[in-house]
Amino acid sequence: MPCSPAKARLLLKEKKAIVVRRTPFTIQLTIATGESKQPVSLGVDAGYKHVGLSASTEKAELYASEVELRQDITDLLVARYGSRAATAKRATAHRGSTTASAPSAKAGLHRRLKTESTRTCRA
Repeated sequence: MPCSPAKARLLLKEKKAIVVRRTPFTIQLTIATGESKQPVSLGVDAGYKHVGLSASTEKAELYASEVELRQDITDLLVARYGSRAATAKRATAHRGSTTASAPSAKAGLHRRLKTESTRTCRA
């Protein structure tokens, strides 16, 4: 936990702490202290355009942030789909139309009905 510079000097002078880092100035206690936990509640507000986070105790707010979500993903996906479709169309343009050579479903149905009608007439 943070402390004032005067408290840090006192702890260092009494050999109750050692310097861990100079930039940023950080000390580490060498004596055993009791556990001190404080209840912290986390609040999350997940909206459509913004997500808000907040961590607070009963007395003060410890952390707060807001994130703005990207809104251009749908447009980017549509543009990617369009460019891929155009590329596929250009890549298969040399093959010609495949629907003209394949028999249609309607023609197959007509042929099937014609053969069944001739069978019923003969019997």
